Amino acid sequence: MATTKPKATAKPASKAKTVAKPKTTVKTATKPVTKAPAKRVENTKTESCFKGFFAKKYEENESILTIFKKPKTYGALIGEIVGTMFISLLLLSALFINAPLSSTLSAYIFGVIAIYIAAHALSGAHLNPIITAGMMATRRVSVIRGVLYIIAQIIGAWIAWMIFNAYHLAGGDVAMTVPVLSQIPENGFGVAAVVELLGALAIGFFFARARVYKRSAFTFAATVAGGIVLALFLGYIVTGAFIQTPANFVFNPATALMLQIFPTAGESFGEVFGGICSALAVFVIFPMVGGVLGAYLSELAGKLSGEKEA
Repeated sequence: MATTKPKATAKPASKAKTVAKPKTTVKTATKPVTKAPAKRVENTKTESCFKGFFAKKYEENESILTIFKKPKTYGALIGEIVGTMFISLLLLSALFINAPLSSTLSAYIFGVIAIYIAAHALSGAHLNPIITAGMMATRRVSVIRGVLYIIAQIIGAWIAWMIFNAYHLAGGDVAMTVPVLSQIPENGFGVAAVVELLGALAIGFFFARARVYKRSAFTFAATVAGGIVLALFLGYIVTGAFIQTPANFVFNPATALMLQIFPTAGESFGEVFGGICSALAVFVIFPMVGGVLGAYLSELAGKLSGEKEA
């Protein structure tokens, strides 16, 4: 018998396992879109130049509750007292010198420069209520600090007057008379007031401009001295030569108060009171207004020229 071999059974085909490969995402670097700068409008540029014109430019937390806790405050007040004392002594001494005008002015200028350099780092060297009023108005000095400075300046001028008067009393009969400001004539009130206003405006403007050079004490002091000498030229030379008014111009209310500006006698109370008001207006109010106008004029010029805050 023929034997038949069993047919080989075919093995089932194994299903091939397909492994899915992870998709790789290619990141493409995208450049940031830069927008073209917008064109400035001329009006916005003019408006931005006055931004912060009336903003505070002194220490924010300075008040009557904090200012007396700082030792620097007392150093500043001492600087104002001593500096104003020397400025007043220098002015009183200059009134006694019977020398040519050129040599007198030269000595006076060098004296003012030296005093302002010495007081510069202590208090900013105001040494004059005219300047302090301008710095308060432009908010570069707080009101409480400004009031303290003015009180210190009056004290310094009073000490100078006491020293000068002591030398006068010690000299006896041979001593020269202490200079005083002559009473303003009735028809000279307008001239005296305008001259004090313009002279104070010059001093306030020059001091405000000098703050730009506050890192250089000599440049700062020389600029301030130039403003003071300009005011003195205006008061003493121009008015004396062309208007024939008496030399009644000090351009420092603290010093003027010590030079007996108030009348002590009169035919009636109204006359005396009118003389007091007239003297206060000419030697105190008009100079303070001039100092404020000079400081604002400097601020305006600085803003329009794009000057950085000092």
